[in-house]
Amino acid sequence: MRPAPAWRLLLGIGAATAAAHIGNNFSTYLIGGLIDRYGFSPAAMGAWSMTETLSYAAAMFVIAPRATTVRPRGLAIWAGLLVVLAQAAGALGGGYALLLLTRVGTGIGFGLANAAVNLAAGTTRHPARAISIGITCQTLLYAAVNIVLPLVGRQGGVAGMFLALAALSAVLTVVASALPGRPVAARDAAPLPRTPLGAAERRVLLAMALFTFGSLAIWPFMERAAHAIGISAVAFGRYQSAATLASALGNVVLAAIVGRIRGDVAVALALATCGAACCALTLSSAAWAFAVALVAYNVAWFVSYPLLLGIAYRVDRSGRLPVLCSAVWLTMTSVGSLLTGIVAQVLGSYAPVGPLGLVFCLLAAACAVPVADRAPASNPTLSAARPRTG
Repeated sequence: MRPAPAWRLLLGIGAATAAAHIGNNFSTYLIGGLIDRYGFSPAAMGAWSMTETLSYAAAMFVIAPRATTVRPRGLAIWAGLLVVLAQAAGALGGGYALLLLTRVGTGIGFGLANAAVNLAAGTTRHPARAISIGITCQTLLYAAVNIVLPLVGRQGGVAGMFLALAALSAVLTVVASALPGRPVAARDAAPLPRTPLGAAERRVLLAMALFTFGSLAIWPFMERAAHAIGISAVAFGRYQSAATLASALGNVVLAAIVGRIRGDVAVALALATCGAACCALTLSSAAWAFAVALVAYNVAWFVSYPLLLGIAYRVDRSGRLPVLCSAVWLTMTSVGSLLTGIVAQVLGSYAPVGPLGLVFCLLAAACAVPVADRAPASNPTLSAARPRTG
């Protein structure tokens, strides 16, 4: 069977990337809407967000050992169906148990979609470039959504936002059907050995865990942090839209130069910048300072993530390690969002979260730099079984 054209594969990766990260990017609006509409506490919303991200991680942990046998297209389609149903159910009312159940559904769906992205990107010659192009497509779309979604919330309340996100997922699922329709490995390829993770693999996973725990602890409450210094949800959406466009530009640049830059220097600079931006986000008292920090945060985060995944692909081309990296990301984000909700409820402030984010990002850089320029791992099974595009 002839492989799909490179442009079609990259379009599918872009759509699946956007579908997989709807929860990460827009839960902050849902949380603000649910707090305003139903009076939920920050701790309750931290647990709500954690339920989604833990379900997301669980789905990826299930897929990781089967990385060479699952079909990316099938994963993306099933993911889309599950997310659409769960988001629509979220619009039915303010019962906390129902809302938690919907987060289990969306989390599993987002996890399946993200696994599809990682596996499809692994079939290209430059997976980090494919991930960057996917993020660019995602961020260009999200720039518009960040403007429109708060307006939907103003007119239709939080229920309207749930339904709008369900419709967005449905459209993206149709486009994501351009992903490969067969497993990563050919049917007659020898199965991959179930080997334990080596030292380099563990370093990459630890770097991803530290980075995501530190940088994403504040994310579900970003709109609330902005609200605390007098920034409205609509104004925050405009700031986030500008930040999203800036991160798209950052990923265009990264996709163009990723094969020609030193990985250790690039990942160290990106992680340090992301950590500094985290610090500024929770310590800023002026709207302009918050907006600048938000732009820097988005650009640095969406450069750091594909760089770390690129290291994972170089260490392990089978796709198992990159999928595990994304699963670890979601697990640590779950813990971080719960702790942030508790901190905000106890202290009445998000201020301590940012400086801790800086510390964890610097620790992540210390773990990632030693393996950033590791020679690509060779895997004869995959080399024989998979076409390379892009």
